Amino acid sequence: MTLDEIRRELAEKGELRLKVKVAPRSGRSEIAGWMADGTLKARVHAPPEKGKANEELCALLARELGIRPSHVSVASGAASRLKTLLVRS
Repeated sequence: MTLDEIRRELAEKGELRLKVKVAPRSGRSEIAGWMADGTLKARVHAPPEKGKANEELCALLARELGIRPSHVSVASGAASRLKTLLVRS
């Protein structure tokens, strides 16, 4: 799946759940690609303290999808590297 496919599915359905594996404390924040099982890989600069990495991950994905950061939230896995994000259009 690509970000364009996610944008199309989001436009059609209005919301979707996305599995993401995140690496906090990286040199920069970026989408790093896709795993074989369809999980999105992301790197964020923020440390995994007090929700900072989660906030940065949501902002990064919102920026990449062209939606507001408030439309991306962590549905499960807030304290884990493997998360499920709820994305709304």
